[in-house]
Amino acid sequence: MAESDAALKKFQSDVRQWMQENVPADPGFLLPLSFLEVGTEQQLDFLRAWQHKVWQAGYLGMHWPSEFGGQGADPAYQAIVDRELQRVNAPILFNTIGLNWVGPLLLDIGSQESQAKYVKGILSGDEIWCQGFSEPDHGSDLGSVQTRAVRDGDEYVINGSKIWTTLGNFADHMILLARTNTETARKYDGLSFFLAPMKIAGVDAHPIRKVTGEYGFNQVFFTDARIPAATLMREEGQGWGVAMKTLEYERGVSAGQASAHWMVSIQIDDMVDQLRGYQRDGEALLNDPIVRDDTVKLIMEAKASALSRSRMRISPLTSDYPMGLALSTKYRWTEYARRMKLFTAAMQGGHSALYVGDEDAYQGGFWQRAYFSNFGATIGGGTTEVQANIIAEHVLGLPK
Repeated sequence: MAESDAALKKFQSDVRQWMQENVPADPGFLLPLSFLEVGTEQQLDFLRAWQHKVWQAGYLGMHWPSEFGGQGADPAYQAIVDRELQRVNAPILFNTIGLNWVGPLLLDIGSQESQAKYVKGILSGDEIWCQGFSEPDHGSDLGSVQTRAVRDGDEYVINGSKIWTTLGNFADHMILLARTNTETARKYDGLSFFLAPMKIAGVDAHPIRKVTGEYGFNQVFFTDARIPAATLMREEGQGWGVAMKTLEYERGVSAGQASAHWMVSIQIDDMVDQLRGYQRDGEALLNDPIVRDDTVKLIMEAKASALSRSRMRISPLTSDYPMGLALSTKYRWTEYARRMKLFTAAMQGGHSALYVGDEDAYQGGFWQRAYFSNFGATIGGGTTEVQANIIAEHVLGLPK
């Protein structure tokens, strides 16, 4: 039953009051722009405490079942919380892989044992999750995964390597896609999906330094690592289907995520406000007709994306390509965000070459950092090129 407008407005007022009293002040050190940049213990401790506080207040995973730490509430309540978190630019809810991919997956197709074991710890931030899909030699081609999982009694022995593993050096668990059979006719049929422990012998995570100077990604090496056979999700050889279901949550095709507040919100209005402060040769930059034209194009693209999100929920408006908008959301959004941030930084003229830490950098080098950080989003969940192939094959019906 849909919630009444009066109830939602009262809830929004309560949330705003809570935010006013509880959103932490600037901690005095650089906070990550998204969960992809959590690189230090200092950042982790701060963000873990913040997520736990939001969850204890009842404002995280509100629509998840109460027996697993949620509220069993209408999703509209969580949407209000997320908007308010973004409005006040609150710190991110960092355990994104758990909150937005693993949690929904377990609640959808997980066993009762796995739900009871893992879901509450995901919400509280007590247990951190990472994702082991991509590999150094195969990138986003998940069908070619080579990391091996060999059954040995009540355990599987894991050997191989995973790349771009966000939070891998901090994680307690990994959703791991590994090959259990090398003899199948179809390469996809030899893959299995595990809820693998990370803090065990034979698992080593090596942080990767990004162009921003920050960390967050890792390469993870498995050397005769032994994980319980009970961590296998579904049956051997069914990992491809579970992985594809996981990617539906990661790419926003399926709903059920605990929160949308996994990154600092940078909207088109922020860009326009920033451009209003720029000058060129003593004149307001936005007086330049070419700059205005380019600005309006980005505004139109932002508006089109917003309307597309609304259109996705109206079946008659998507009957020509029913999954087209959903499958293209990640591709369109990450590429638009990258171009928008680059444009804003480039309009600083000579100052665009300055970065975080330079006292003359505009807004502390925020837009430059945001632009470079955005490349992580064009990799995670499948690269831009992979997303384009998905749209071509599964929406437009083009050949491989």
